[in-house]
Amino acid sequence: MKKIVVLTGAGMSAESGISTFRDSGGLWEQHRVEDVATIEGYIRNPELVINFYNERRRQLPTVQPNRGHELVAALEQFFDVTVVTQNVDDLHERAGSSKIIHLHGELMKATSTYSPNDSRQIVTLAPDHLDIHLGDKAADGSQLRPFIVWFGEAVPKIEDAAEAVMQADICIVIGTSMNVYPAAGLVQFLAPEAPIYLIDPADVKWTSGRHYTHIKKGASAGMEELFEKLKVEK
Repeated sequence: MKKIVVLTGAGMSAESGISTFRDSGGLWEQHRVEDVATIEGYIRNPELVINFYNERRRQLPTVQPNRGHELVAALEQFFDVTVVTQNVDDLHERAGSSKIIHLHGELMKATSTYSPNDSRQIVTLAPDHLDIHLGDKAADGSQLRPFIVWFGEAVPKIEDAAEAVMQADICIVIGTSMNVYPAAGLVQFLAPEAPIYLIDPADVKWTSGRHYTHIKKGASAGMEELFEKLKVEK
């Protein structure tokens, strides 16, 4: 069975109603990214950051996977599919994808302030207890924080993602310009003969040097087109 790696970014979830900060002048839900998506912002004002992600987490059950998510999951009927996502939502999981690598963490999880990537410290928040509060403790006694990889922090899953890309026969890129590192470097691990399909309604200045087929549509319409093509060619 051929292997597909699907690299997804904010444009993948935008059709489900999840806002992206890059489309709003560096603001994310009226907050400066530096204030809510960096370790420095968290140290300055942990309550602001914790509450910001509590609000994002409360929003998540109100949105649903879109057709793009569903078709990525449906590819598993014909291919061995690994999703590598920059998104922190759980829409790929809810759509039915079985192998997902979250590069930037997971909104539905919390972890230790001291050792955020220690698997022993990471907990999944219950649907009826979605909020983190000041004073909530991780197993190591530190303040629980969102399990999010903030700007400037190491990306612990990048090696797993690179391995998935190296093994892929086909690469699909959806809703991301792939110009933000370290994720942008992932396509360099792709086998030279592996085709790349880019689904994005906008013109993309991609600096990888690799040839790709650009489907200039949104995530859902683009995946509708590509799904039929790949299903026939399998």
